[in-house]
Amino acid sequence: MLVGDVIRKYRKQVGITQEEMARRLGVTTPAVNKWENNNTQPDIALLAPIARLLGITTDTLLSFRDSLSSEEIAAFVKKLDQDLETREYAEVFTEAKKTLEEYPNCDQLIWQTAVIFQARRNIDQIRDKEKYDDIIYGWLERCLQSEDGNIRKEAAGSLFYAYLQKEEYEKAQSYLSYLAVDSPERKRKEAVVFSKTGKKQEAYRAYEELLFTNYQFISLVLNDLRILYMEDGNHEMAWKLVDVQNQAARAFEMGRYNEVSTGLDVAAWEKDVSKTADIMRQILDALDHIGDFSQSSLYQHMIFKEMDPGFADRLRKSLVGGMRDESFYYMRGNELWEEILEKGLDSPLRSEDTLVSDSNQTS
Repeated sequence: MLVGDVIRKYRKQVGITQEEMARRLGVTTPAVNKWENNNTQPDIALLAPIARLLGITTDTLLSFRDSLSSEEIAAFVKKLDQDLETREYAEVFTEAKKTLEEYPNCDQLIWQTAVIFQARRNIDQIRDKEKYDDIIYGWLERCLQSEDGNIRKEAAGSLFYAYLQKEEYEKAQSYLSYLAVDSPERKRKEAVVFSKTGKKQEAYRAYEELLFTNYQFISLVLNDLRILYMEDGNHEMAWKLVDVQNQAARAFEMGRYNEVSTGLDVAAWEKDVSKTADIMRQILDALDHIGDFSQSSLYQHMIFKEMDPGFADRLRKSLVGGMRDESFYYMRGNELWEEILEKGLDSPLRSEDTLVSDSNQTS
């Protein structure tokens, strides 16, 4: 709020006219009128007397507030959107610029205002739209110094896309330094730059690495969520999440082992003899394909370490050893389980073995 607006607001609140105010301050009525219309500013020597007369502090008179509340920012942004629907871009821009000059330390206000005007500038038919760039980008640059990490990240993202659109790729990439090195969003933006600058192989590899690592993350989240439902005794949701996790492994082409390796803990939790035996049989049968994801065309530009030839055998022994654990006490005496214990240490079950074994399951 400008000084003149503050004077008008509080003069009316205390219930005095412009003439009365002028008389008490020893100035002319036209002088007060010019203040309130923001045509001129009061002399610095009059600031304290004006504040006393209006019953406010000089900080309030000069609108010395570092920031606005979240509610005030939300109201300002809402009005900004409405104004841009019904009024000229240039007019609304000029008014908003004055407000931001009043609150130079309100990062949230500056960032949201910049984003709105940048979006409108790109979507609407704005005349001479380039002339607003320096100011909007300046607002976003200011936000890069914010103490709020989220505002820094969002401002950097906005600047990245702004310069990407201008095909200034080196400038665009410079803003990625504001994102965490291991951030998926940073990696994706780097891939975009690679693809725009002729580095196709690097772009392919970056995108594939994002697919691979995001599958790992999704799988962990689904696993944690399944455990949470199990703690609450929700059997239906536990099995639903097993199914979703298996589908995710299939969709991301992570190989047969990853498609069947979930669900064993749910079956053991329910002490379901048939499901426990069947899932363990599928896991052991898929062990020799544990690294099949490295052969998927989805990850053809990635370089995987060669798997230790003995890894599958060691994992098989570990799994079979765990089958003798007390947690699987309920499986003792089951024909298929005993057959798995007997054959599992030597080799994966043959398909004909599994068919015979399936017919001998007991519940």
